[in-house]
Amino acid sequence: MKIKAITNFLEDFAPLKLQESYDNAGLILGDKNTEVSAALVTLDVTEEVVDEAIKRKAGLIIAHHPIIFSGLKKITGKNYIERTLIKAIKNDVAIYAAHTNLDSVTGGVNGKICEKLGLENCKILQPSGGLLKKLITYVPVDHANSVREAVFAAGAGNIGNYDSCSFNTHGQGTFRGSDTTNPFIGKKGEQHYENEIRFETVFPDYLQGKIINALVHAHPYEEVAYDIYSLDNKFDQIGMGMTGTLPKEIDEKKFLKLLKETFGTGVIKHTALKNKKVRKIAVCGGAGSFLLNQAIAAGADVFVTGDFKYHQFFDAENKIVIADIGHFESEQFTKELFYEILTKKFPKFAVHLSEVNSNPVFYF
Repeated sequence: MKIKAITNFLEDFAPLKLQESYDNAGLILGDKNTEVSAALVTLDVTEEVVDEAIKRKAGLIIAHHPIIFSGLKKITGKNYIERTLIKAIKNDVAIYAAHTNLDSVTGGVNGKICEKLGLENCKILQPSGGLLKKLITYVPVDHANSVREAVFAAGAGNIGNYDSCSFNTHGQGTFRGSDTTNPFIGKKGEQHYENEIRFETVFPDYLQGKIINALVHAHPYEEVAYDIYSLDNKFDQIGMGMTGTLPKEIDEKKFLKLLKETFGTGVIKHTALKNKKVRKIAVCGGAGSFLLNQAIAAGADVFVTGDFKYHQFFDAENKIVIADIGHFESEQFTKELFYEILTKKFPKFAVHLSEVNSNPVFYF
């Protein structure tokens, strides 16, 4: 299978446009047209992981964390990043990463954390803004249904848990084609009046090309008139962190024990317990301290994440319990997520779970 078949699928699941500005998701090393017989999924890419890929004859490593974040001016093997890249290049092993784009989708990293904790009614904690657009087009009445269905099938019209959402108004369109046209209705050179439907719907901007292609192919007119507007609305299907509720209230210490057992962390750093039962939980894989205020505003009893700094714990102000389980620990099930979606999509393609523990942090 060509690498691009795998990466195209991953980018449909977690579009690259959703990554943060500092990130470096995508194909980092290798040729997308290379044929590979197996892939190795991991959280981090290290020399040991490359060795494992070589041993398993996996020509592609799929990781959560990019091996390259900043620019490289020389590759001389002076650090683990350069040594890892050199080894991968010498052995024809490609490297791909899905990082903050995978954090941002509902079925991504944070969705997997919620699943592991058995949380219900899960929602994005901080929905992204500036990702939604509105499409408006004009269709002859008899063709409105087929155009609507094509645009919906391309990914438009989703609002929360509803799909096929649109607004439609009747009106009259006018046009006159030149001598070089071949109009679907009317005659070239003559003014034509047609009863049309003004069809409008919303879509995420990263699907714009796909949606416009679907519109043009389904629309009967030779020249398709449409407008696209950017919206300021929050997109509740995309964003950082998630919240969910436990099936029933439990004691704080019992919840911390659940965290420790589920994520296998050596220690949980947490703020003072409030001696109350907890049910609503906020989560963020990796470093999530930037979402503390959102977790408080959402009414969460506990915020589960990693990488809180000393002074940031004070910001809880007894409004919430911060539970820092560690960066690696919070994201460790990402490779399981990769495995699940890839084997479901490509059941005959070999996908291997890395057995390397890449956590650089140890507990004494």
